[in-house]
Amino acid sequence: MDAYCADVKGDAVFKALGGASRRKLLDVLCLVNGQTLNALCQHLEMRRQSVTKHVVIFEKAGLISVVRDGREKLHFLNPVPIQETYGRWISKYEKHRLAALGALKINLG
Repeated sequence: MDAYCADVKGDAVFKALGGASRRKLLDVLCLVNGQTLNALCQHLEMRRQSVTKHVVIFEKAGLISVVRDGREKLHFLNPVPIQETYGRWISKYEKHRLAALGALKINLG
């Protein structure tokens, strides 16, 4: 995957994780994976239409996979895009911070 594609994918993940309601929805799926839309609505103080909107955003970011089970759709958390985003963006900043803390410890010690 080239850097542009990774950036576009990362943008979708950041957008999906940008809202508190969406993060709560992911937390609900993390506790009980494979829920129907109705089950998700019961855990959240949102209308079905709002939950559907959030689910679509997660699907586009690859954070949720949907599997049909008869007439129902089951929603499953896919943490891989979060890990990829962490590896690409967050971990590189963490390394610098840890190196700075290590240098500070040596200089103060």
